[in-house]
Amino acid sequence: MNVVDSSGWLGFFADGPNANEFAAPLKDRAALVVPSITIYEVFKVVCRQRGEDAALQATALMQQGLVIELSSSLAMIAAKTSLELALPMADSIILATARLHNATLWTQDEHFSGFPGVRYFPKRQLSPAGESVDSP
Repeated sequence: MNVVDSSGWLGFFADGPNANEFAAPLKDRAALVVPSITIYEVFKVVCRQRGEDAALQATALMQQGLVIELSSSLAMIAAKTSLELALPMADSIILATARLHNATLWTQDEHFSGFPGVRYFPKRQLSPAGESVDSP
């Protein structure tokens, strides 16, 4: 099972430097777990940057995976995760969802760097020549 956090989805949709890193887990819909908070975050960013139609298309693709709603029990587990690991709310919900589903978390978010069960790819930028370089 795989969970791709919002940074991974957004990097994939924008065809960013790490897009290929997220392609495999995103294409395996049968093993894709989608925390509903990632739908919120991706819809908001894509809507702001490219408009509502693009945001609806992006989130329709996301909903092809198994969408996990934020239940009261998941909220409490995420709150404990937040306290234990000093994570922001959305990140703790995403990590708790991945852990509850024995899923690998795929991310570009530095908050998750070094956590067990996480595939972290540092954000990179494209040089003026179109080559991938590590972000400062």
